[in-house]
This record gives sequence, structure tokens and C-alpha cells, in this order.
Amino acid sequence: MKQSGDESRTFLSAEWRNLVMLNYEVDPRLLRGYGPAGTELDSHDGRTLLSLVGFQFLHTKLFGVLTLPFHSNFEEVNLRFYVRRRLNGEIRRGVAFIREIVPKRAVAMLARLAYGENYIRYPMRHQATSDGASISAQYEWRLPSGWARLYSEATGEPAHPEDGSMEQFITEHYFGYSAQRNAASIEYHVTHPQWCVWQSARAGFDSDGSEIYGRAFGETLRRPPHSAFIADGSLVVVSAAKRVA
Repeated sequence: MKQSGDESRTFLSAEWRNLVMLNYEVDPRLLRGYGPAGTELDSHDGRTLLSLVGFQFLHTKLFGVLTLPFHSNFEEVNLRFYVRRRLNGEIRRGVAFIREIVPKRAVAMLARLAYGENYIRYPMRHQATSDGASISAQYEWRLPSGWARLYSEATGEPAHPEDGSMEQFITEHYFGYSAQRNAASIEYHVTHPQWCVWQSARAGFDSDGSEIYGRAFGETLRRPPHSAFIADGSLVVVSAAKRVA
């Protein structure tokens, strides 16, 4: 499990499973004004990336021990981008979010209170299947206009991402950053082992993203993704947030 020299108490632990990751190359100007204070945009081989990610939360516990009835297993879909923070010669690679969708009202409220994240609640459903030779996963959420869908299909054996690959870049950002209403920002540490990934043979997003994310992000999500893959996932531990700027 990836660690940092700056450990904080656990806020949440869960398994994240069957992660579908659609990745779009964007003009950095699209993300102007979204980066939390104290961070800068991160890039891979000069590319600024935006990712639409769907996955399952399983066996969720607060503080590593407290299970909330009827709120342990659920879906999440988030739209995120990649940032980094420089601290005493260390570069901390992390993610920041445009919006996160969950099906549980209490989960959305808790995340807004604890991290100031832009969570919203919609009814959701998912399917994930694997027969040893292929794997597929899809996540859907019901908007006023109908169901939106994020999906991916892959074949073959999963493998750890190659060093320096886009898959490694996407999956190995181990901090989260969130802008706060008072113009400050917070940091939280996310620890998990290296994941295995399947390269997608077919993947996409079926909806008008403008309905949730606004016109500019909606236009990006109407394009085919620059890359797409499924990650197996693992146990994940999320630290309590702390103010950094």
C-alpha cells in the first residue's frame, strides 16, 4: 500500500472496485479557476487530462471501524483532473474534482461537510461482469432527461501499468485536493496498492454532459476519450482532511 511520510488519522476506508476510467485530453484553459489554492495542474507527456470515472464503493467504514447501515455499498461517478503540490522539495500528485455523483443523500451530505466536495445525489445503478476472458462494467445515473451511462469493455489479462504510462499517471495520484468556500484549500491522503488494468476495447459516455457539468465540459465529453481502461481496485484508506492553503 502506498504510503507518505505525512500520515493523518483515517476518515474512511472502503473497497473501490471495477473502476471505469475515460480520459480526455483538454486545453489547460478549460480548467482555469478550478484548481485548489496551493496546487498547479499536472500533466502527462505535456497533456492535460480530464477523467470521467465510475466505480463501486464496497464495505465502507467511517474511521476504519464504523459501518453505516444501508450506506456501505454504493456507486460513484466523478469528473476529475490532476494537480500537484510542491512541499519542501516533494511533489505530491493528486486529483481535484469538478463534480461527484452518488445515489445516497447522506453520503453526499457527509462528503460536502467533511471535504467541501461538490457532491450531488441521483438514483444510480451498475453492472459488472467477468468470465476470465473478458470484463465489462457500466455505471448509470438518472437525470431529469433520462439515464446517463458510462461504460467499458475489455478482454485479456489485467496487468500493472508500465512505468511512465498514462495508466500509471491516472491511477497513481495519491492525494486529493479541494477548494473551500473561503478560498482556502484542503488536502487528504489516499492510500492503496498499485492496481491492475485492462485496456478497453470499447468504451464511452452516453449522455449530454452539459446537463451536469456545463457546456464546456459537456463538449469535451461528447468526444471519444483519448484513452479508456478498467482498473480492478482494492482496499482504499482516505485520511482526514487538513488545510494547506
